[in-house]
Amino acid sequence: MRIADISRAVGGRVVCGEDRLSEEVGYAFASDLMSDVLTLKNDDFVLLTGLANIQAVRTAEMADVGCLLLCRGKRSSREMEQLARESGMVMIESPYSLFKCAGLLYEAGLKPVF
Repeated sequence: MRIADISRAVGGRVVCGEDRLSEEVGYAFASDLMSDVLTLKNDDFVLLTGLANIQAVRTAEMADVGCLLLCRGKRSSREMEQLARESGMVMIESPYSLFKCAGLLYEAGLKPVF
């Protein structure tokens, strides 16, 4: 699924990484536990989280996540946006809950990491 389609499916607003919206992502992982993200072996996924802090971006960067989706209406800070831009990451904000975002993306064809 293209990142642009992911954003559209969750009523998202692209914060940064607009130049990567045509890229494909095959999987999704939803978690607020960043330690769980670091244990994943797959790097072809969008990370859905309700954590809007610099640690979420740093964890995504360490796990080679190319797209970070902030759920529950959470807003990114300037520091988060700056780090995401420097990392070449797409960051999207959605007004929907983590559960709803995951369901919408699953329904649209994204596969779970496990």
